[in-house]
Amino acid sequence: MIKTIFLTLFVVFFSACVGTAPKLEPKGNEKSFAQEDQYILLALRAEQVKAHTQAGELFEKLYAESNKKEYLYRSIQNYLVAKEYAYVLQRSDAILKGSFDDYTLVRSKIVALIGLGKVEEGKDVALSLVKRSQLEDDYILVSDIYVEQKKFDTAVKYLEGAYTKNFSEKVLDKMSIVLYVNLQRKKDAIAQLETHIRIHGCSELVCNRLLSFYSNENDIEGILETYLRLYKLQKDQQIAKKIIQVYMYKKDFMALIAFLEENKVDDPLLLQVYTKYKQYKKASVLAQKLYEENSELSYLAQSAIFEYEASKDKNNKKMLDTVVAKLKKAVQLEKNSLNLNYLGYILIDHELDLKEGMQYVEQALKLQPESAYYLDSLAWGYYKLGSCQKAYEIITKVLTLEGGDDPEVKLHYEKIKKCKNSAKGKK
Repeated sequence: MIKTIFLTLFVVFFSACVGTAPKLEPKGNEKSFAQEDQYILLALRAEQVKAHTQAGELFEKLYAESNKKEYLYRSIQNYLVAKEYAYVLQRSDAILKGSFDDYTLVRSKIVALIGLGKVEEGKDVALSLVKRSQLEDDYILVSDIYVEQKKFDTAVKYLEGAYTKNFSEKVLDKMSIVLYVNLQRKKDAIAQLETHIRIHGCSELVCNRLLSFYSNENDIEGILETYLRLYKLQKDQQIAKKIIQVYMYKKDFMALIAFLEENKVDDPLLLQVYTKYKQYKKASVLAQKLYEENSELSYLAQSAIFEYEASKDKNNKKMLDTVVAKLKKAVQLEKNSLNLNYLGYILIDHELDLKEGMQYVEQALKLQPESAYYLDSLAWGYYKLGSCQKAYEIITKVLTLEGGDDPEVKLHYEKIKKCKNSAKGKK
């Protein structure tokens, strides 16, 4: 119990004067006495090697010679770390002489009393202090003592009173922890945080605390909503990644698209989602943008393919010219079998250049000779050239391969079969 409350109080009440204590460095002509620099270096070295009693003595010497309060506070800090509670109590009382003029020293006295097991006495001093200071840290101090005494309801009531004064986030955070952890009033803890956010807005402290509760409850909607609030606050890429993960876990791809479009945090992922949901027009524009940004030929080819897929009029000459030009540029520099076949098929199907289209398909087949889709393109090329018997031999093989049941393959098969059986095909 002593260790827990000491750590809590030490962190809270010495953060201002110790945790962020000014760097003690030699000050040249500002020295209060001749050996000040040497004592500072020795004291800092003692702290570094965790010789806190010796550090406390050295800083006390510095205070005695200079009368600088930062040395006094640093001395007491080290004595507390060394668990010299009796000495800290004696030293604080000697300086305070019953007054509350120095809040930092009063807090050191409270820590010392708690360390000595005099919790009730420490609580009385803390209550007297908070009446004078009205500081949020001192309210939290009192609540910590009530928590250590397992008087959780009293701790919450005390914090509620403090919170209503200025809606302090630190007080709210402490209150929510007591409600959630100690009293197991989890819904109330979450409700307190949510209410504060609705009225006063989200902050890093409040939203992170709420996020920890929602995560513990495995409340996916709560986690997502809180991450979204945090992202608006911070625009942090790591938070954006968490939001994306939650959307993908929920399989809410429409909401994911909206988030990615608005915040532009992961365009390659957005391109994948566009493709998944056949939003080809948007996919084509985005792929072109990505190509212009990083010159990756795969994006240029995708831009062409999606532009073709998005077109309502597949015979539009302007569109076909653009698509063919992009694909030719892509395959000229990077022999990708998918892009080679796509380019070849367009040239064949629209009869733009049958022989050139066949050449591209044959290049694709060199890379993947057993691809049903590439063989289908080749058969379709022979069909367009009027070589129906050759086309039929290839298309029948396609039917035995994976992908041979594709509707377009079946359509090609019927046309090629009809052609083969016709007078033209026989000839």
